[in-house]
Amino acid sequence: MPSRLIVVKVGTSGITTSKGELDEQEMQSLACQIAQATKQGDKIVLVTSGAVAAGIAELGITPKPKDVVFQQVAAATGQSVLMAKYRKLFATYGLKVAQILLTAEDLSNRKSYVHTCDVLTLLLKNSIVPIINENDVTSVAELRRTNGYKVNFSDNDILSVLVAGAICADLVIILSDVEGLYTADPSEPGAELIKTVDNITSELKKSLKGKSKCGRGGIQSKIKAAEIATSCGIPVVISNSRKENVISDILAGKKVGTYFKPHDRMSAVKRWIAYGAAVKGSIQVNEGAKEAILQGSSLLAVGITKVTGVFDIGDVVSLEDEKQHEFARGNPNFNSSQLNQIKGLQVTEVLEKLGADKPKEVIEHRNIHFIGEQNDDD
Repeated sequence: MPSRLIVVKVGTSGITTSKGELDEQEMQSLACQIAQATKQGDKIVLVTSGAVAAGIAELGITPKPKDVVFQQVAAATGQSVLMAKYRKLFATYGLKVAQILLTAEDLSNRKSYVHTCDVLTLLLKNSIVPIINENDVTSVAELRRTNGYKVNFSDNDILSVLVAGAICADLVIILSDVEGLYTADPSEPGAELIKTVDNITSELKKSLKGKSKCGRGGIQSKIKAAEIATSCGIPVVISNSRKENVISDILAGKKVGTYFKPHDRMSAVKRWIAYGAAVKGSIQVNEGAKEAILQGSSLLAVGITKVTGVFDIGDVVSLEDEKQHEFARGNPNFNSSQLNQIKGLQVTEVLEKLGADKPKEVIEHRNIHFIGEQNDDD
């Protein structure tokens, strides 16, 4: 069997006890299954939650505090506890681990994004298990929500599939405290497990309820993660982390949890534009420019009516129509200040104002991703 690249995400509930302490038995099972998969030739990236819970247990303070700064203190304390435990457990199977803490900005910056991919590739090449978590100490959502700014992830469910898209993974396994996706709330009589999802429809998303008791994510977050991954051409399985040999069974092809079928694979740049990067601002265009873009043209300055936010060349921005409806995202060749100077101008006027060495296109068509598109052959 050829080597597969797999991202496994485990939630807080999967590696902690009912008291909120790290569950060494469950963590050992997780390490054992990953070690077995590695021995068989698969390469595994582990995205783990649990740092905040581990930190709270270490500090002896309960229940989970709502204060953001204290949660960050707990995360900072718990990260070392969590990694020490993982290091000890993986070492019993002859495996080394590496900690990677990521923020939204790490994935939003194209150079940092590519460099992270290079680091992950080299770690896996040397049979080191990368263990990834959001950097809760420096990731403060409230500070990122400036005018026109949209964060690219808000929990480890989303982070896991963004990492999967970055490294072109073959599969994402999201381990939770439920068996998978059900036709109704699992606690309700008659609720049945949905074994396969062909398409994630708006009706399906509206029907979902439930939130994790310990972590930030819930079933909505997991379905959003599955939607991102499958749109990028990566299948997803959601299953119960405490099911015996759950990872081994999934990798063996057994019917476990809920399987989400992938769509056609997107190009690497389009994956980053669509999902990997935070949106730094928006460019509003007139109807003529929108139609031209939808027909395959690049965005020119003459079609721009409004610029929102502060962004640099190469950042990801939203493209909005005159009704402020986002229909695409892309990488501009100009920063927000320059665009405010040239919006509505013809190409000759742009070159006269900013210099003949400037590109004619504000955003080249190859760097535009249409919101909602499933197929991409670029």
